[in-house]
Amino acid sequence: MPSRTGTAHVVTTRRTYKDKVYCTHLLRRSYREGGKVKNETLGNLSHLPDALIDLIRRSLQGETFVAAAQAFEVVRSRAHGHVHAVALAMQRLGLASVIASQPSRERDVVLAMVASRIVQPDTKLATSRRWHCSTLAEDFGVVDATEDDLYAAMDWLLARQDAIEQKLAARHLREDALVLYDLSSSYFEGNTCPLAKRGYSRDGRPGTLQVNYGLLTDARGCPVAVSVFEGNTSDSLSFLPAVQRVREHFGLAQVVMVGDRGMVSQKAIDDLRGQGGVDWITALKSVSIRSLVEQGHLQLGLFDQRNLAEITSPDYPGERLVACRNDALAKLRAHKRESLLQATEALLALIKASVDAGRLTGQDKIGVQVGKIINRHKVAKHFELGIGETTLGWSRRQDAIDAEAALDGLYVIRTSLQARRMDAPSCVRSYKALSNVERAFRSLKTVDLKVRPIHHRLADRVRAHILLCMLAFYVEWHMREAWRELMFADTDQAAKATRDPVAPAKRSASAQRKAASKFLDDEQPAHSFATLMAEMATVVRNTCRTPSADPNAPTFELLTTATAHQQRAMALIQAIQP
Repeated sequence: MPSRTGTAHVVTTRRTYKDKVYCTHLLRRSYREGGKVKNETLGNLSHLPDALIDLIRRSLQGETFVAAAQAFEVVRSRAHGHVHAVALAMQRLGLASVIASQPSRERDVVLAMVASRIVQPDTKLATSRRWHCSTLAEDFGVVDATEDDLYAAMDWLLARQDAIEQKLAARHLREDALVLYDLSSSYFEGNTCPLAKRGYSRDGRPGTLQVNYGLLTDARGCPVAVSVFEGNTSDSLSFLPAVQRVREHFGLAQVVMVGDRGMVSQKAIDDLRGQGGVDWITALKSVSIRSLVEQGHLQLGLFDQRNLAEITSPDYPGERLVACRNDALAKLRAHKRESLLQATEALLALIKASVDAGRLTGQDKIGVQVGKIINRHKVAKHFELGIGETTLGWSRRQDAIDAEAALDGLYVIRTSLQARRMDAPSCVRSYKALSNVERAFRSLKTVDLKVRPIHHRLADRVRAHILLCMLAFYVEWHMREAWRELMFADTDQAAKATRDPVAPAKRSASAQRKAASKFLDDEQPAHSFATLMAEMATVVRNTCRTPSADPNAPTFELLTTATAHQQRAMALIQAIQP
């Protein structure tokens, strides 16, 4: 009998019995005998796993298989997904053309620094060292960039600031549009920068050197321009230059400036009256509100049945006053005041115990100790003190407390806009939109971009640094808006226009569900911007080569497969519109 030789192969047959499909996998060999092709079954493979059967089939078809460790090795892994998300957002926003119409080395470095600010903010030296740990340096074409290159690019960027901001203003500001403006500060490391001065600290670090910077945004809080001032510049002194910038540099004939009560001073308003084309929305300080009440122009009985009322006063000719009372805020302030009063009394009681025990005597010495704590919580005006050589007593000034309590939760919006242009509720909403600028400052300073502390010693480098941070926030702002549905943010933004403008802000039902469950409707975890960026960073670019290859041999790259959640995030970035 002749030997049987031939090609082995796997044959799969399927049959259906009672609506169930049965598969049979047979290992067969084909051979020729007597001029005829015959098949011989060598074994039944049906009991084996499908993956192993497929492997046998492919092997018999000529494929060669080796262990993964023998096929290639990963020589380097770099985080990529978050860099890709930022780069795509910048591309969708056309940020490169906003910075400069023509490509250049400086533009590439600036774009890389903007991206790095979002991905992982740090000093310029640390940035030039760290961006190689991700794909940022490679993707932005700045692999060989040094710290000196970064500083040179900053100088180049600062020279282009006016042109950049004009492009952003043309994109986001329209005639008669709301322009939000506010001033903040960041503390300074070192003592050689001429901009660094001691002033009112908004960082809670009194006595430290700082620089001030004013941010212009549209009504949504999207940044348009930033200005840097010496650290002792007051809010009101920065306001008029901001108005001039909007009018002259951005070419807006009609504009509505929105600033807080410390920003838009009476002097600023007097100066604005003569300019024409500029309206304002601000708020009155508590002393002015108290004057309105005492003069009878603002009657507290107006709020028995409503929380908003328009009033007039001869002290504000040609302007509208929109008085509001927030009951929730009133209760909060009353509770806070009582807590501060009790805290002050507790401290006074400690001093009195020393006086009563004879450990502290003398009117002057007792007065010094009382003086150290009586203004600590800014409630000294609510106490009547009695200090003797060996005695200490106090009582609450209930009349002063009651007078202040009557104004709890009360605020007054001041505007030059006529009612035909903006009704009273819209005026309140527009003023409250300043909270968008406050959120921008929080993101700039602490949450994501970390503009502070400032390390630069040259004034122009400080200006360039803050401009870089502003551009980074411009990109981040659009990313946040695109990712609202993936984060804890409220997606029902249109509803804000119809909500009670005086009542405390309230999240939509969907936002409340996210906050309570910490999950989205599809059971995916809800994110902050930082944690979503961290998840995107788990998409990694691996550089690979064969294990036995020469160190200089060509490599190839493999990306880890993005999850469905990561793919969704990238699709939302792809939909960004400038």
